Amino acid sequence: MADRSADWMAQAVRDLEKAEGDMEREYFEWACFTAHQAAEKAMKSLYLALAGEAWGHTISALMKKLPAHHQPNPSLIEDAIQLDRFYIPTRYPNGFDSGSPKDYFTKRDAQNGVDAARRIIEFCQSQISGQA
Repeated sequence: MADRSADWMAQAVRDLEKAEGDMEREYFEWACFTAHQAAEKAMKSLYLALAGEAWGHTISALMKKLPAHHQPNPSLIEDAIQLDRFYIPTRYPNGFDSGSPKDYFTKRDAQNGVDAARRIIEFCQSQISGQA
């Protein structure tokens, strides 16, 4: 199987750029979701670079399953947990008793999500470059 890790990382970086654009346009719920997607794709890129495959959408679980010498620090796992909470309720109105996602996600949420995704991408990039 060909190593597609660079393709996954390229899309992770592009998703992060889209999250930043969504934040600028005040689509905060979408900035949060897209930040999650960016970090998830970066994690899957790392797994592919390590000659493995990752399934699922829970970033923190993916991190915890990494080999011991690739484990991130606890604060990065906290970043992943924050992003994991953005996977469903950012997109679906039934995530809340009333209103829609646009009513529940703020600029602060979006900024925190984008920052967390950036740190996760940087971590994955550093782990991948350490493999070379």
